Amino acid sequence: MNISQIVEQTLTQLLTNFWYIPVLMVLLAIIKTNWWKGIWGEFQVNMMLKRLPKTEYHCLKNITLPTADGTTQIDHIVVSQFGIFVIETKNIKGWIFGNANQAMWTQQIYRHRNQFQNPLRQNYKHTQTLAQLLELPNDVIFSVIVFIGDSTFKTTMPDNVTYASACLSYIRAQTEQVLTLEQVAQITTQSQISV
Repeated sequence: MNISQIVEQTLTQLLTNFWYIPVLMVLLAIIKTNWWKGIWGEFQVNMMLKRLPKTEYHCLKNITLPTADGTTQIDHIVVSQFGIFVIETKNIKGWIFGNANQAMWTQQIYRHRNQFQNPLRQNYKHTQTLAQLLELPNDVIFSVIVFIGDSTFKTTMPDNVTYASACLSYIRAQTEQVLTLEQVAQITTQSQISV
């Protein structure tokens, strides 16, 4: 048996016995992408929103709305008599610096800093588009930003910028009835915002 046959036989045995290693490497590469982090964060928020009573709150997810310049995608919308909650999910780790008026916020992990769009501004477009499509006043639509992941706010954040389950507290804190049951039913069944 020559050396090339030995190498070929060894490689064949390795691939036969350890076939799962390349698959694991591909999965690990996918898990590290921003695309996967977004999907995972939205899944976590979706599971959290299921804890709201279904008789009072109607959850819609991954909604695409038409805009003047194309479309806009909303992670979650919660519709209730207490308002419409437009939820933007951010799966980000590290220290978060920002305030409501800044165009860009900063994520810091050790010495590395990365800027990202202020999610309040991003969600503003969502809430305005939704208000226009539903022909509702802006004061019945609430913007909610939910941070999933191992992040810490290093600046004071507005009440509607929360960590995970604090989102539920923010939603439940709205107790004034601003929509009728008929409006809630109509909004949740309109084809414009159906899942």
